[in-house]
Amino acid sequence: MSPTDTILVVDDDDVLRVRLEKSLARRGWTVFTAAGFDQAIEQAKSHKPCRAVLDLKMPDQSGLNVLREIRDVSPETQCVILTGYGSINNAVEAVKLGAVGYITKPADADQVLAAFEESPDTSTPEFPPPSLAEAQWEHIQRVLADSGGNISEAARRLDIPRRTLQRKLKKNAP
Repeated sequence: MSPTDTILVVDDDDVLRVRLEKSLARRGWTVFTAAGFDQAIEQAKSHKPCRAVLDLKMPDQSGLNVLREIRDVSPETQCVILTGYGSINNAVEAVKLGAVGYITKPADADQVLAAFEESPDTSTPEFPPPSLAEAQWEHIQRVLADSGGNISEAARRLDIPRRTLQRKLKKNAP
């Protein structure tokens, strides 16, 4: 590892961001952090990091927007998307925008660094198709998140009875 090995960690979750920062620093990386879009772009412009780890879901702007902007201001920066809401569509979009990896939370520093080491494939990545149960679970979670966690509103949007939605949510994710 050379002294120029720098990495930018962008995540709105303070605990995760600090934990990842400390873990990467112990491995010899110079770490810059940002909690949102504006800080991330400022850090990318100032430091031109070798690598960046970008949270997909943030309150101000999507990690995909951060990825687009970082690719403009620092095209040599390799980016990995980190998300708690993994989906095939987001992964494909991230790779199309230039991300070299896509990993789901919880992820430790070793998993993050490994995502950079895997050789990026320029073609569309192949993912096993989700099962019907997985696709349904993901859709329910997305609608619930869009409804601000309101089960009644989510049930209305899904056009199913509230009790049915509650039963589905009590089951473990497939």
